[in-house]
Amino acid sequence: PIAVVGAGALGLGTAWHLSGLGHPVTVFDTALTKPVSRTSSSTDLNGTTASLGVLMGHVFRRSSGRGWRLRKRSMELWPHWITKLRRFVPELALRTPLLQIAGDEASRVRFHDLAEQRQQLGLTTLSAAELQGIWPGAEHGGLRSEQDGRVDPLKLQRSLRLAVGELQVGLVAEPVEGVERYNTGWRVLRAGGQRDDFFAVVICAAMASSALLAPLGHDRPMAPVLGQALRLELNNTAIDWHHWPAVLVDQGFNLIPDGPGRLLLGATVEPGTEAAEDPLALMRSLHDQAPEWLRSATVVEHWSGLRARPVERPAPLLEHVEPGLLLASGHYRNGVLLMPASAEWIAAELNHNLPITGA
Repeated sequence: PIAVVGAGALGLGTAWHLSGLGHPVTVFDTALTKPVSRTSSSTDLNGTTASLGVLMGHVFRRSSGRGWRLRKRSMELWPHWITKLRRFVPELALRTPLLQIAGDEASRVRFHDLAEQRQQLGLTTLSAAELQGIWPGAEHGGLRSEQDGRVDPLKLQRSLRLAVGELQVGLVAEPVEGVERYNTGWRVLRAGGQRDDFFAVVICAAMASSALLAPLGHDRPMAPVLGQALRLELNNTAIDWHHWPAVLVDQGFNLIPDGPGRLLLGATVEPGTEAAEDPLALMRSLHDQAPEWLRSATVVEHWSGLRARPVERPAPLLEHVEPGLLLASGHYRNGVLLMPASAEWIAAELNHNLPITGA
């Protein structure tokens, strides 16, 4: 049996993938007692629930290295994952395309070069004139990615909970106090005193991952980075959303159509755990470059959440720490994006090390 500690999208996605390969899996997370939802002014959300689910895969600037390989592989896998998970939540979809606005001439040149290299992946550039009907302030044009976009993180989590339930994955809504070596495997220590033995443990617990690893002699520090997001209602503004992309990215902020007259705006990047007014104001005004229809919109929902960013190590932390002990955490702003490739990596690592691999 395999234990997965953490029930965000990564933990549930990993459990679903492993169970589908024939492995008996148990997931541990206190969040399993709560419905998958988000309330106004929420500040205690896990990374997935607070996320906007933006998939910036093919617009990644690098063309080599682990980060690019993970993004590229995830974007290959996402359509297949959506097809399978849509059976549980029919509204689940991969919304495309993604449009990234060039902030200056250097960005325009970089976007042009990237589009030349990745035409086969659906990247093209748009001129300022072509963007007039969508984003008139884009004087340097932008980069359009036909396959990047967004997956709604709440619908994703709901579908994953139903999917793991169908495969009879064990769900334990108790805190995990520790993980310790036991015989040839691992023991998960619950806060209630119960001990559960497993051949392998996969830690997908974001910020809590460091505390679980430290007693075992593994130092994997992570820093909290807070993100804020808004759901806005546009006031008397007739915008033709048919011409809008699924995600428009300007100055690092994501603008996402969210039904008639509504828009999601996020997310800030703030060190620490406390939401601040100044970064929120800068996001609302897009550094004083927002169009009037965006400035005058009414806030109908405001939330924030924490992402775990590895300290002095590249994100994410995908490591086979010890035989049978795997770490999949610290995905920072790309937990939803990298979930399929991360789950596939975990399965491959375990299949190389388990005495019997599921069919």
